[in-house]
Amino acid sequence: MNLAQLLLILCFAWTPRSIATQDPPAPASSPAAPAQVTKRVKVGGNVAKSMLKRKVTPQYPREARDARTQGTVRLHVVLSTSGKVQQLDIVFGDPVLAEAAVSAVRKWEYKPFRLNGEPVEVDTTVDVVFSLVQ
Repeated sequence: MNLAQLLLILCFAWTPRSIATQDPPAPASSPAAPAQVTKRVKVGGNVAKSMLKRKVTPQYPREARDARTQGTVRLHVVLSTSGKVQQLDIVFGDPVLAEAAVSAVRKWEYKPFRLNGEPVEVDTTVDVVFSLVQ
């Protein structure tokens, strides 16, 4: 087993699972059907960014612009197997800017991620930078 395979195994072993994303268990009365479990991989923000298909630019909030508020909003994002944003949490950032970032990133779409030919969910972060000087 090489280092890359070991890291991949560890990635699956340590990746948290959300209860909402797991399929419900099969009823006890059904014949022995294989359990369908969606795999989730953690990737860096730059890797996910390279798979971005549709990006909606956030609107700079008027309140933040008037107050000359700038900064980065970091979001924790879980992508579905189809590449759509299915879960979004604010990690840090100004609350007014964060609201605009969340509103825009919810509309982003990514190319579906695959691992060994199988679709996988993706756990990543997205940084949205708000700057008045561009």
